[in-house]
Amino acid sequence: MSESKPARFITLEGIEGVGKSTNLEFASAFLKQNGIPHVVTREPGGTPMAEEIRELLLRPREEKVHDLTELLLIFAARAQHLHSFIVPHLRQGTWVLCDRFTDATFAYQGGGRELDMDTISQLENIVQGTLRPDRIIWLDAPVNLGMKRIAERKGAPDRFENERHRFFERVRNVYEARATAQPDHYRRIDASAPLEQVKEALEVELASLINS
Repeated sequence: MSESKPARFITLEGIEGVGKSTNLEFASAFLKQNGIPHVVTREPGGTPMAEEIRELLLRPREEKVHDLTELLLIFAARAQHLHSFIVPHLRQGTWVLCDRFTDATFAYQGGGRELDMDTISQLENIVQGTLRPDRIIWLDAPVNLGMKRIAERKGAPDRFENERHRFFERVRNVYEARATAQPDHYRRIDASAPLEQVKEALEVELASLINS
C-alpha cells in the first residue's frame, strides 16, 4: 500500500446470525496477507470503558431499559471508541475493521425500537462530526435463517438476541433502505450463501479498496 493512500474505515453490518464474527476474521486475514496494517474492533465496545457500557447494554435484566437510555448509552460508548481508538489509528495510517457501527444504531434503535431517525442523525453528527465509514459491508440473510443460527449457538442469548422475529424484520428493512440510499458506501453480500462464496465476495470488496 502506498504511503500516500489514506487508511480505510470498514464496517461489517447485519442482523444476528449472519456470520459477522467469522467473516471479520477472514477479512482481517486477507488484509494481513496483503500487507495492510489494520486493527479489528467492535461496537458497542472497543475500549475498556466502551466494553463496560456494552455489558450494561447486552445483559438481560428485570428492569425495563428505556429505548432512549439504550440509544444514549450506545452513542456514549461510540464517542469513547472513536476518540480513544478509531480516530487515532486512522490518523496514523492504520485501517480500522469494525464489527458494526452507526448503521446498526439506525437499524436496531431506529428500525427495531422504532425511535426517531432524526434524533439518531443528530447524535451521529454530534459524536462523529463528518466521519463516516469508507465502506459498509452488509451481510444480509433472511431473518428466519439468522434466528435459526442464533438458536443453535451455545450459551444464553443476550438482550438483543431475545428479540422477536418482527423486531429483526424491521432491522433488516432499515439496512435495505440505507443500502439503497447509499450505493457508493454500501455493499450487500448474500450471507445465506455457502461460506466460501461469502468469503469470495468479501475478498472482492476488500481488494477494490486496497487497489483504489
